[in-house]
Amino acid sequence: MSKTLRVNVQTGTATYEDFKKEYQLFGNRGLIAKVMTDEVNPKCDPMGKENKFLLTTGIFSGTNLTTAHRLSAGGKSPLTGGIKESNVGGTVGYLLAGHGIKMIIIENAPDDDKWKLLVIDKSGKAELVPADDYLGLNNYKLVEKLKSKYGNKIGVASIGLAGERGYRNCTVQVTDATTGHPSRAAARGGMGCLMGSKKVKAVVIEEPATRQSFEYVDKDKFEAARKRLTDGLTSRPSATTTIGTISVLDMVAPMALTPVRNYSGELIDVKMLNKINGAAFMAKLKKGGGKNQLPCQPGCVIRCSNSYNDSKGNYLTSGLEYETVAMCGTNCMIDDLDTIAKIDQMCDDLGVDTIETGATLGVCMEAGKIEWGDKKGAIRLVKEMMDGTEFGQLLGQGTETVGKKLGVKRIPTVKGQSMSGYDPKNTHIVGITYATSPMGADHTAGVMMMPDIDLMPKRFRLMMGANMQPNMATCDNIMCMYAFMGTMGDATVMPDLMAGAFGGEWNTAKISEIGQETLKLERAFNKAAGFTKDDDALPDFFYNEIAPSTGASFDLSKEEMASAFE
Repeated sequence: MSKTLRVNVQTGTATYEDFKKEYQLFGNRGLIAKVMTDEVNPKCDPMGKENKFLLTTGIFSGTNLTTAHRLSAGGKSPLTGGIKESNVGGTVGYLLAGHGIKMIIIENAPDDDKWKLLVIDKSGKAELVPADDYLGLNNYKLVEKLKSKYGNKIGVASIGLAGERGYRNCTVQVTDATTGHPSRAAARGGMGCLMGSKKVKAVVIEEPATRQSFEYVDKDKFEAARKRLTDGLTSRPSATTTIGTISVLDMVAPMALTPVRNYSGELIDVKMLNKINGAAFMAKLKKGGGKNQLPCQPGCVIRCSNSYNDSKGNYLTSGLEYETVAMCGTNCMIDDLDTIAKIDQMCDDLGVDTIETGATLGVCMEAGKIEWGDKKGAIRLVKEMMDGTEFGQLLGQGTETVGKKLGVKRIPTVKGQSMSGYDPKNTHIVGITYATSPMGADHTAGVMMMPDIDLMPKRFRLMMGANMQPNMATCDNIMCMYAFMGTMGDATVMPDLMAGAFGGEWNTAKISEIGQETLKLERAFNKAAGFTKDDDALPDFFYNEIAPSTGASFDLSKEEMASAFE
């Protein structure tokens, strides 16, 4: 029987409850939407007692389905002021499933300033224990110290100094399945800041003494569908599986979709592209002794992760991905992978989002704080965040706060959250997602990059943009989007997985209702929190500036986008 672990940090109790039957067909993002709707006042202070910090697992957690053990961190976002779910791989989701834990709800707030660890031991016993010995540590040293006490096989979800200080650009870092480092980030929306508001430094999960089995209705049907999916994914290798997500740069940069010089709409210079693209990345791995085609979570057959060393063979980071290269690279005109990887490692260690950080560095460069392409200057600013200087603390509050403080006109944020590695002037479907998603400017809520789609009539673009979001919300209840895309080659796979796991008759339309309901709950939560259609719009410069690369601008008004969702 699946369980919910409810932790009250005011009373110090950690108790198990039966997982609600009405929640059974929701996972990850959908569980966050359900719990937040059922238990949290949308108008609450994101850093106050009424808000809750959630860790949730997927619909198929506990099975051996590839990428079924993603973890979601959620609550009301300190960065956007709306509902938020941030998704991550790593070890924690897998270990929670082994204990039969579907989700953790951390609620209330302590009356004192005493920090805690939430520890789940091998028997499943959960308790809050003092974290005094771990305060002041960033994530790498924190995990090292935790492993020295609890063993090398633990999974950890933690915050660094950014979470202790209340940086709104704060991540929850999760240990990687291959390297064991805290290099997987539930990055977006300041979920580490929320975790810190509960005075929880880390969640530590030991391997279960006996792993709980998933209760299938028809295991044979499930296994047959799982095998079809696995065979399809492994028989059709892509650039993502053979190189990693950095290969996305090779696809989107020539189409002027990758942000350049703080979303100027410029086309990246070929010489610069060739220093940081997939081929350059593979050459760097070979020279430094790094590896790619690694799984970030147990059982993943896509294996798009990596372990990256500098040119001297020194470890820098595990999980260098497209978004980080785009935001801390092309967006800032930095053309050196070692520098970008160093920024990535520093961000993971401190516990801040590389996407938000890259956008923040871009507005600093726009303001003349440092020069475009200044590698040492960029690292120095991240170091200021780590050191907690006055300006470093400002940087930790995110792109919008920094841009306004510096008087920058081009601030690429929606609902207080920075955009990711796609310029909406030249990819309108992503622009619709940025503007209208309850998550803020988050590309994972709905991405489509088809040549010439921006030349299609508005009505078509609006329809496609509106349809992408419930599809991705469905995915975010179940698995990694790369595995989810693999289900599209066989229309029987997902219905058979659902029927094998839970019984009943399933088809694509019925499955899509999971995402539709998730999105409906999220939009209702944000509306109750005070959001209106005026919040569902891109910054003015995307409408008013012409992209020099394509001659395009974003031409879909907030009224038109609102009508698409109606």
